[in-house]
Amino acid sequence: MTPGVKADELVAHPVKDQLPGVDYCVNSNPSWPEAIILGFQHYLVMLGTTVIIPTVIVPQMGGGNEEKAQVIQTLLFVAGLNTLLQSWFGTRLPVVIGGSFTFIIPAVFVALSSRYNTYLDPRERFKQSMRGMQGALMIASILPILIGFLGLWRIVVRVLSPLSAAPLVLLVGLGLYVQGFPLQLAECVEIGLPGLIILILLSQYIPHMWKLKRPIFERFAVLLSIAIVWAYAALLTVTGAYNNRSPQTQFSCRVDRSGIISGASWIKFPYPWQWGAPKVDAGDAFVMMAAALVSLVESTGAFIAAARFGSVTHTPGSVISRGAGWLGLGILLNGLFGTASGSTVSVENVGLLALTRVGSRRVIQISALFMFFFSVLGKFGAVLASIPLPIIGALYCVFFALMSSAGLGLLQFCNLNSFRTKFILGLSIYLGLSVPQYFNGYVITTGDGPVHSGSAWFNKIMQVIFTSPPTVAGIVALFLDLTLARKHATTKKDSGRHWWAKFKYFDKDPRSEEFYSLPYGLSKYFPSV
Repeated sequence: MTPGVKADELVAHPVKDQLPGVDYCVNSNPSWPEAIILGFQHYLVMLGTTVIIPTVIVPQMGGGNEEKAQVIQTLLFVAGLNTLLQSWFGTRLPVVIGGSFTFIIPAVFVALSSRYNTYLDPRERFKQSMRGMQGALMIASILPILIGFLGLWRIVVRVLSPLSAAPLVLLVGLGLYVQGFPLQLAECVEIGLPGLIILILLSQYIPHMWKLKRPIFERFAVLLSIAIVWAYAALLTVTGAYNNRSPQTQFSCRVDRSGIISGASWIKFPYPWQWGAPKVDAGDAFVMMAAALVSLVESTGAFIAAARFGSVTHTPGSVISRGAGWLGLGILLNGLFGTASGSTVSVENVGLLALTRVGSRRVIQISALFMFFFSVLGKFGAVLASIPLPIIGALYCVFFALMSSAGLGLLQFCNLNSFRTKFILGLSIYLGLSVPQYFNGYVITTGDGPVHSGSAWFNKIMQVIFTSPPTVAGIVALFLDLTLARKHATTKKDSGRHWWAKFKYFDKDPRSEEFYSLPYGLSKYFPSV
């Protein structure tokens, strides 16, 4: 070694516990004006999922535009509450807690239950099916609450290595590819594709071509691109570009066909049991419980990615377990208020952390305040919620890709020259993509899942679990990593376990207390072990 030269200087790209290049980490904050604008941007990004989920579920329940607007307002309100609780008392990572696509299957399962066919009035059928979903969500929340606060989830997280975590994190983003280009953007290419191109130009090219004292385009590319493309879509609508097109095209492309603005109330405070007392059905509860477990797995991958993009150290298992418990309480709140969906970490907002390079916890908390504000003032929130979904799909293409890149980044800790590493990585990713594709394709061709037992709820449980790419990939990768050549001398180093060993327990690295300790002196009452 050359005298005076450090070992890591001889490596082109040395391994980093914390991601470099982040402008504001979890504990640092931009100026208040910038933080408010960034918080509003996070609010806009989470709106897409908040609108899509009720748009899919509410019509199956018998609801119309008014009911859809009410559910969106309620989901927004609960998302704001859950985001604040997670940032204060959960993992304390800069994550938004919003609705989850995972809960669509069990929600539709409840909505289409034959026991609601006796209600001929659509409004009454909506209320009754919503009460059934509330009961199922409240029972399902018990699972993550117990395994989180009892510390059981930390056992699972502690056995994760960078190798087994990489496919999990990768497919949390990559597994949602259908929600990006195929399902949203491609529904109206003439506004979705310009949105994608403009976002890439503003965030990646223009900052290098046009040097400014402040990083305007890097920080606010989302706001600028939405404003430009939304105005362009409005111009196409006003000039009659879609007047003679199919109803589906008009619904996707026009800026005046969402029905949310007309259905929203001016001022409305969501409150628990607003649809009536919840009802419990055992089969519904078990299916929702499977969705809660899948949501927990996916959120774990998102927590790991958010820690990287927030430029903090790897999150100890006890902290993720604590976050799992609060995620369970979030699902309980979903059931109490009646959102028709459970909670998970918003993947698109994790991607936005990477795009803006701002991982500030304060920014996320400000976004939660916007959720409260626009959920109560329904008409104002409905205007923003009526952004055409192809524009949201363009954002998803970038954010889900950035989320996936966090999984690829974990491979820096692994030995990629090992055939064991290549086998585990390749097989887990391949099965994580192909198994859910098989289950989804089976439903499309036959109208039912591939599991045919004597119990409808068990069939749906299997459908929920095996249509989740990160869950399948995580199970396969973890199993292979723990069992394949585990006694070989180089196995631990090939998997990168030695890099994460100091983060296995909370008190092994002093930085853990800096980033993850609870506020207001609560850490001494709720120690992380």
